[in-house]
Amino acid sequence: MTAPAKAPGGDAALRRDLAARRAGRWFMWVVPISAFVFLWVPIAVLVVFSFNDGASVSVWRGATLRWYENLFGALGGEGRFQSDLLLQAVRNSLVVAAVSTVVATVFGTMFALAAARGRFPGRRLLDALFYLPVVIPDITMGVSLAVFFRIVFELILQTTGVRLVSGFGTIVIAHVAFNVAYVAIVVRARLATMDPALEEAARDLGANELQTFWRVTFPMLAPGVVAAALLAFTLSLDDFVVTFFTSGVGTTTLPLFVYGLLKQRVPPEINAVSTLMILASLVLVGASLLLQRRGADR
Repeated sequence: MTAPAKAPGGDAALRRDLAARRAGRWFMWVVPISAFVFLWVPIAVLVVFSFNDGASVSVWRGATLRWYENLFGALGGEGRFQSDLLLQAVRNSLVVAAVSTVVATVFGTMFALAAARGRFPGRRLLDALFYLPVVIPDITMGVSLAVFFRIVFELILQTTGVRLVSGFGTIVIAHVAFNVAYVAIVVRARLATMDPALEEAARDLGANELQTFWRVTFPMLAPGVVAAALLAFTLSLDDFVVTFFTSGVGTTTLPLFVYGLLKQRVPPEINAVSTLMILASLVLVGASLLLQRRGADR
């Protein structure tokens, strides 16, 4: 009988290959866990210290709920934590998020339908350009929007004599600019799972395009649209960089308000505010993912 053939390089190469495989399996566990620890441990520390009884945000003095009591008392007009400014910042954030979400959802859904069902020249190029707000840095988008509004305001001043300044309008337009892309992505993902034959069957049965949309397409698309709206609302509510470059006097949102507090000092309530913002974001994103999953199951 002939001896079995050895692997090229002999036993040393075999040992190196086995060691590389063991290291690869080890890294497959260590790298994801390390990434999650890196992302979530600072957030966990922030949440824990939001219940700290001491005024210091770095030394644990025991558990308390008084920082949350101050916040909710401020919302009720009875707190000591700059109640008027906090309440105004929360109101501004909700108004901007609600208006920008409605506009972005409408335009994002229209674009997703046009890109998925339409046939027109330049569709692929427009589709590629539309995803730019998702991939470009926030600082780049914030600066570009600030420059754009400055140029537009100068043109309006020279042609009409009307002086415009940054405010709620510029913030809403800026939020719509980056939210439309996210809405389109979510809605297009839902459209990809829908059978176009159902829409064709509705038209064969005598329904026009509008009737087909409202009675067939939109009911099936609704979970994706609602999920996209929740995601857009979350992104708008939490945005800081773009809002910072496009805001004006009297349009301070909650993230800008928190940033202003950090520039002066680090009050204990800042951890409570941040914890509530994280909780709201998790709830909205979780609801969005749940709706997308239910829509896909259907």
